[in-house]
Amino acid sequence: MLSMSVNPTIPAAIRSFRPEDRGACQVLYQDGRIGGKIADNDTGCDIDQIEAAYMKTPGNHFWVAQGPNGQIVGTIGVQHHEEGTGEIRRLRVHPDWRRRGIGAALVETALRFCRDRNYLKVTLDTFVERDPAVHLFEKFGFRHYRTRNIAGKELVYFYLDLYAREEPGGQGDKGTSGKSRLRRE
Repeated sequence: MLSMSVNPTIPAAIRSFRPEDRGACQVLYQDGRIGGKIADNDTGCDIDQIEAAYMKTPGNHFWVAQGPNGQIVGTIGVQHHEEGTGEIRRLRVHPDWRRRGIGAALVETALRFCRDRNYLKVTLDTFVERDPAVHLFEKFGFRHYRTRNIAGKELVYFYLDLYAREEPGGQGDKGTSGKSRLRRE
């Protein structure tokens, strides 16, 4: 099992999922659904079976952000379905804990996991309505590669080539001035 990561600049510790976290993870997932609905391209069954979907399969993993009072305030997972590729899934941060660096710390944890497994690329998707998430992904160098319309909402797909850029803040981040480069057509 992966260890806990404590970053003194954020008010939460990132650690591996434990079975007793399931209920809190389900609540964060449900609260994070746009309009309270599951998207047409998503069943949500991985959240009901986190151990099977993330913890028992090599190349997959799930983390939580735990606040100082023990509350689970964020989640993120990585799944490995395609050779050399990790998919980031289920990034959630409780509304009361947003804009404190927790989302960035979760993404950093997932990317470190992918690099440690020598994945060449990382993919993810999100709905356009999640502007803060889109900006976070762009900050890490993710690039938009397609948009699909799912039940009247734009689902945006991103990828990150892990070996074509430097760490965040390096030369590989040219052009990420904080303005969203995502074009909405």
